[in-house]
Amino acid sequence: MKNFILELGKDFLFIGEEYKIQVGNSDFYLDLLFYHRGLQCLVAFELKADKFKPEHLEQLNFYLEALDRDVKKTNENPSIGILLCKDKDSEVVEYALSRNLSPTLVAEYKLQLPDKKLLQRKLHELFENSRITE
Repeated sequence: MKNFILELGKDFLFIGEEYKIQVGNSDFYLDLLFYHRGLQCLVAFELKADKFKPEHLEQLNFYLEALDRDVKKTNENPSIGILLCKDKDSEVVEYALSRNLSPTLVAEYKLQLPDKKLLQRKLHELFENSRITE
């Protein structure tokens, strides 16, 4: 997965896999963490092997808050979260995202990858839209 994301563009820099975040006395592990040079922000990827559940989004938002408070530099933009699930019910996703303030994308993944150019275009659109909402 790390290599796949790095192929999406030259501006992605890999930071860590199972990236450890400590909040209080508890340790948490973010699936994949990247930095995007063009956007100047951390990009957190959470990978779920099951269907989307609202608690997945809550978990990702928790990680984004921890990253923004404890990891990001003062000159960097707020972190972006991308949640990849095996499947999703679009209506459930819509309800879960309706009050969400963080720039977050929920997508289902396929066992066969779509065309690389399509993925690059979708990610570019995501990042452009996240700039607009900030």
